[in-house]
Amino acid sequence: MKKVAVFGRPGSGKSTLSKALASASGLPLYALDSLVYQANGERVARAIFDEAHAGILASERWIIEGFGPLAAFHQRLETADTLVYVDLPYLASYWFVTKRLLKGLFVKPEGWPEGSSVLKGTLESYKVLRLSPAFWNEAFLSRLKTLSTGKTLHVINSVAELDHFVREHFR
Repeated sequence: MKKVAVFGRPGSGKSTLSKALASASGLPLYALDSLVYQANGERVARAIFDEAHAGILASERWIIEGFGPLAAFHQRLETADTLVYVDLPYLASYWFVTKRLLKGLFVKPEGWPEGSSVLKGTLESYKVLRLSPAFWNEAFLSRLKTLSTGKTLHVINSVAELDHFVREHFR
């Protein structure tokens, strides 16, 4: 496990899992939100993102957490040796997004892009969740299984699996 792509819907626990994986493995962690957004909360120019993303992919060791532009997501799937798809039930994802908002009213969520509104981000997460079944579905999982030939694929389907993942793979 040297190049790990962690992905899934908003509010699926990707960031928390990725931090734990980075801590347990010693792999450097790159959160896509920090590459996609400037310190003021605005999106970076696509060329700047692409250059930073390509530089990370070319390095020997990494964990990249998040989705980002579709072309970059596909590049990560091809380059990674380990794919971690967090596919929690939708109600769990909606709850985690809501919980992040409630906590964010008092303290900026850990890893949240500087200058980005937690309320605006939450509304965007709800929108993406509502549209997610068109992408994160059985057809996607089938394509993912085909793409993962020669790689290690982990599909996390429950909060319990999410909570135990790092312990099970880094004893």
